[in-house]
Amino acid sequence: MTLSWVAAKDLWELAEQKGKVLHEEHVDLLMEEFAFLKKEVVGKDLLCTAAPLEEEWFGFPAFSSISHLTWLVSLFGELSLRSATLEERKEDQYMKMTVCLETENKSPLTWIEEKAPGLKRNRCLSFHFRSGSLENMPNVGIDKNIFLKDQNIFVQQLLGQFSEEELAAKKKHILHCLWLAGEIQKHCCLKQ
Repeated sequence: MTLSWVAAKDLWELAEQKGKVLHEEHVDLLMEEFAFLKKEVVGKDLLCTAAPLEEEWFGFPAFSSISHLTWLVSLFGELSLRSATLEERKEDQYMKMTVCLETENKSPLTWIEEKAPGLKRNRCLSFHFRSGSLENMPNVGIDKNIFLKDQNIFVQQLLGQFSEEELAAKKKHILHCLWLAGEIQKHCCLKQ
């Protein structure tokens, strides 16, 4: 949507003033992988790690990889930032962002994004729970029509088929993710 929480908040206020629908595309939340993970991890105590990405990223990594942060918030609820570091070696074209988060019930969660030549674009997730681990993403099928599903959600919003509570929850979720990405960026920049 934007590269800052302030800009997103301003856009939402403008849309509300004009009587328009502001829609953030979240096709990652419509993927079969996410549906599988949501079923597997809800309610478990965890330590979570996600990495790496190969393709060029835009903006600070917490924003360019915001879909990963959106997954984490969708799976575990609002998160608090405990620490964040950014390691860059320009000569190697290497970047690694490590973010330590905490869930509302005080479970630790670690999010890692890495970028370097030769790193394949993967979504590597490793969930460690008190009751066991989920280390590999199973092949849950091809994500068909996720953009069509997202478009249908938008049309439903336009037709008023979402309650005020559902729309408020979606707005809160999106703004929390953008706010958290901004806090991660600030934290990393203070340490450099």
